[in-house]
Amino acid sequence: MPILNKDMTLCISLSARPSNNGTRFHNFLYEALGLNWIYKAFAPTDLANAIAGVRGLGIRGCAVSMPYKEDVIALVDRMDASAAAIDSVNTIVNDAGVLTAYNTDYTAIAQLIERNAIDPASSVLLRGSGGMAKATAAAFRDAGFSRVTVVARNEKLGQSLAGLYGFRWQAEVGDSTADVIVNVTPIGMAGGTESGSLSFPEEAIAAAHVVFDVVALPAETPLIKAGRAAGKAVISGAEVATIQALEQFVLYTGITPMPEQVAAAEEFMRAQ
Repeated sequence: MPILNKDMTLCISLSARPSNNGTRFHNFLYEALGLNWIYKAFAPTDLANAIAGVRGLGIRGCAVSMPYKEDVIALVDRMDASAAAIDSVNTIVNDAGVLTAYNTDYTAIAQLIERNAIDPASSVLLRGSGGMAKATAAAFRDAGFSRVTVVARNEKLGQSLAGLYGFRWQAEVGDSTADVIVNVTPIGMAGGTESGSLSFPEEAIAAAHVVFDVVALPAETPLIKAGRAAGKAVISGAEVATIQALEQFVLYTGITPMPEQVAAAEEFMRAQ
């Protein structure tokens, strides 16, 4: 890590529950590429002032995580098509005080659906209704999935999300099963009140072919562990984190690292 200096370019992340994933990934690549940059995670106490700080201090890039992905929309100047299409932001790029919002979550989910060759004819239970759930639902819709049920206790948000993409809504998982189960809630996230909980019941895991958890910390969430133990194909939030972070890195720096550099950064990120 280079010694801090006045010419150093700063990028940050804003999250209610910050992790070291982005910090380790970005800083590893900065060092590998010889960039005079540094990345720091924050838990803002005032979102509007935090974004004002991005603009006023010349912070180059800002990653946005739960629960701020929709709240920041009113605080930026421009919405890239990737964010405008789903009204959700996970990346802000600062160009001389002009803040442009992007969404690289969508890209990550879309790539993982394709990479894992998930059949679009599959039934899907998608649990969650926030900004990340919008990106996930949009990616499944655009990949040709139609048999998707959004599971969300908040009826207004759940029905709104389901209606936006032509999906069904229900309040609880209950005894429902599907070929693909996707957790897009904080259940299982390290540091939370439900860090040790399963986001889907064991019956749903047993019936599924694919178990997908977007929670990135820990890399092996209770859902991912249960999916592996049941012999299911699993897709982890750590995989989502790597793809979306790489897209952010390119947006911030204009540099595309070599595949071996990305692999090394991913390994470093997970070795926490």
